Amino acid sequence: MAQQERGKRSRLSILEAAARVFDERGYDAASTNEILARTGLTRGSLYHHFPSKEALARALVDAHAEALEVPDQPVKLQAVIDLTLEFARRLQHDPVLRASVRLTVEQTSFSPPQSAYEQSSTAILKLLRQAEERGEILPGVDVPEAASTIVAAFTGLQIMSQAYTNREDLPERTGVFWRFLLPGLAIPGIIGRLRTTAPPVAAED
Repeated sequence: MAQQERGKRSRLSILEAAARVFDERGYDAASTNEILARTGLTRGSLYHHFPSKEALARALVDAHAEALEVPDQPVKLQAVIDLTLEFARRLQHDPVLRASVRLTVEQTSFSPPQSAYEQSSTAILKLLRQAEERGEILPGVDVPEAASTIVAAFTGLQIMSQAYTNREDLPERTGVFWRFLLPGLAIPGIIGRLRTTAPPVAAED
């Protein structure tokens, strides 16, 4: 059991180090030597968990799905908004998620699976379908088209925010995006009830 725990810690250490290197340098400029130098582990330990740099990159891209935890909200449009706001918040602080996004959007010799975009689209489409069933969405809205547009626009927001402020303004950009989009998506009676900023953090006792 102790050996199994050490193996898990080693794997996590390698992933976190790889995430920082990929996020800083991109896939092509990243090297396993630099990743190893940041972990203090042996090359044998690295290859035990990840046989190649590509395997490391694919494992990081898989982490994208873990950030798509759907908020439990009775109003499903609020759940969609909160999903993007939480993703934006995590992008500011989570090196694994940042690396996953960079590996997905950047054109390099690494060919990421399309699963990251498909996972995002599937999660948002499911919520929009639920919102449609609850009468939250305007009649005539093409829901799959709306889901695709949200994913595409949010990806563009991430790139712009990274370029201009290193993602410091990403939550604000996300809120502005929703304030522009909602009049063409949500029924008028619900727009005033929707929050386009992150929920306040509960004070600790």
